[in-house]
Amino acid sequence: MNHRVILKDKHRIIVKVGTALITQEDGRINLLRIEKMARVISNLISAGKEVILVTSGAVGAGMGIMKLEKKPTGIVEKQALASIGQAALLRMYETFFNEYDQVIGQVLLTRDGIENETRRTNARNTINRLLEMNVIPVINENDAVSTEEIEFGDNDMLAARVAELINADLLIILTNTDGVYTSNPHKNSDAKQVSTVMEAKKDLKGIVAEGTSDVGSGGMQSKIRAAEICRKNNIDVVIAEGSDADVLFDILAGKKQGTHFVSKSTGIKSAL
Repeated sequence: MNHRVILKDKHRIIVKVGTALITQEDGRINLLRIEKMARVISNLISAGKEVILVTSGAVGAGMGIMKLEKKPTGIVEKQALASIGQAALLRMYETFFNEYDQVIGQVLLTRDGIENETRRTNARNTINRLLEMNVIPVINENDAVSTEEIEFGDNDMLAARVAELINADLLIILTNTDGVYTSNPHKNSDAKQVSTVMEAKKDLKGIVAEGTSDVGSGGMQSKIRAAEICRKNNIDVVIAEGSDADVLFDILAGKKQGTHFVSKSTGIKSAL
């Protein structure tokens, strides 16, 4: 059964990009990848899609600017780097999206901004209004002020909660691994890709998903958790390798890319 063909009809799409995709090994921002991401997303919007971008990379970008080789462990140091990096990151997105006549709007969130009913409503209204204005919401956790009590933990969870908040149709998590594998493909050549997940507890039973970068915070386990939250809220999720942003075109054309977590509604439509 080809569930992916239904992805062609998805309209409100969240694209989450990880730190490792948009920063280089030395922590500096990868301008070529951000430029390509801006071009592809602009094309999707021209084709009538609504796209929300959830981006990691503020701390990593700050590390590059300050020429740090290792990510600090102290909360104050990470908050300071996030403040430095967030400004640079948004400036790069704005520069490249402007080339395609696309306006962006920054939305910084913490967990209490989703869980508090008044702030939740305000966040939803802001994002919806930006979309109505044909402005691309660029969302990140407000790492410069976030503490353990109010943080999402990683941007995979942030993306899932935003998807739920605005009733997205599809969440695409772009990372440095082409989906979920039976074991770490960077360490085990016998690892096999899991193409489709109908229910993680059953379809991923016995699989130990691991791996994260030195600059990122969310490994494959966090992506699976985020995908299951979305799937249970009738939101499809695809986890795919995103070094080339053209993968977004392939996913939305129904081509086999990465791992597809199938929502209940998509499963029903595919069976008709």
